[in-house]
Amino acid sequence: MKGRSKFFLILVLGMLSAIGPFSIDMYLPGFPAIAKDLNTTVAHVSLSLSSFFIGISAGQLLYGPLLDRFGRKKPLYAGLTAYLLTSMACVFITSADALIWLRLLQALGGCAGMVASRALVRDLFPVEESAKVFSLLMLVVGVSPIIAPTLGGYITASIGWKYIFVALGIMAAFILIAVYVGLPEGRKPDTALSLKPPAIIANFLSVLKEPQFHTYALTGSFAAAGLYAYIAGSPYVFMEIFNVTEKQFGWIFALVAMGLIASSQVNSFLLRTHKSGQIIKVALLCQTITGIALFAGSALGLLGVLSTISLIFIFLCCQGFTFPNTSALSLAPFSKNAGSASALLGCIQMAIGAATSALVSFLSNHTALPMTGVMASCAIISFIIVMAGSRMIVKRASLEQTEEEAAEMIMTS
Repeated sequence: MKGRSKFFLILVLGMLSAIGPFSIDMYLPGFPAIAKDLNTTVAHVSLSLSSFFIGISAGQLLYGPLLDRFGRKKPLYAGLTAYLLTSMACVFITSADALIWLRLLQALGGCAGMVASRALVRDLFPVEESAKVFSLLMLVVGVSPIIAPTLGGYITASIGWKYIFVALGIMAAFILIAVYVGLPEGRKPDTALSLKPPAIIANFLSVLKEPQFHTYALTGSFAAAGLYAYIAGSPYVFMEIFNVTEKQFGWIFALVAMGLIASSQVNSFLLRTHKSGQIIKVALLCQTITGIALFAGSALGLLGVLSTISLIFIFLCCQGFTFPNTSALSLAPFSKNAGSASALLGCIQMAIGAATSALVSFLSNHTALPMTGVMASCAIISFIIVMAGSRMIVKRASLEQTEEEAAEMIMTS
């Protein structure tokens, strides 16, 4: 693959991956304005974030089999079109409940891009390059937390929060054109694949039974859930507790996101000399220590706005090392049903993300403790899973090797 074509391909895959983060990050600065216009509370508006997570989680299970059955591009066209239409519908809402439902439908459309991008990485690149490609995708995806909140803050302050959804609709139209013009089909459609529920469930179960998949899928999902807890809680923590403005919040969000981008690119260099599993363990240990410090500092009233930003910055830097490597290791065992594996991976990530974001809202007590407590808990759980799961993977590999050697001895005797 030539350099220019590879660059364009990764750019398009990155844009597809960024649909979800961009849809989340861009409207966060508008929470207070949305709540005021719709005569409700910021906590009620934040439920639209939870509904978005639920839609992305459930929708990926739908698109996985469709991407394997009909190829990668046709389901993409359908999903992106649905996303565009629901984005424009959000402009005309008059209640928070309507926003919650439309965000659910918007997510059901947008998640097609997230599933397809991961499956296409598995289709188009060798397994040994997957972690590096996911790191490059993080460079594109990571731009969204920098641009989106800042842009959303300026749009809200200048012309109103409803125009955020106009911008999202325009973005979807642009991505549709890019997919049509420059995205390869990837793996050919599998016409033999059944779309009947029993067959789909059996396919998903076969993916779940793979120890490497469920170990690294859960590890990455709980690590990412700390990020989602931050996304859900940060508008209240910074704009209500620390009294920063909408524009300042956008810049804070962008600054913190730079750590995520930088660390994901450092990860590419580390992969030249270290294995993905090694990098994950060190990153999660650092994230766990940072999460505990963030929670303890908040509980004891020791943290101001600058120290809070600094600890969150370090916490998210660790995520830049975790995400590319857990994604690559989760999908590595699969080729034929990469779409289903990608869908299941995304579903697990977003389901846990939805639960944690809802938990932050549910535990709201006018302090930073719900956000920081959930962040710390997610890091701890993720570290425990990878340590226990990696031992299980090594033990199973050793057992399979012993069985193969025994079978060879029987054949040769």
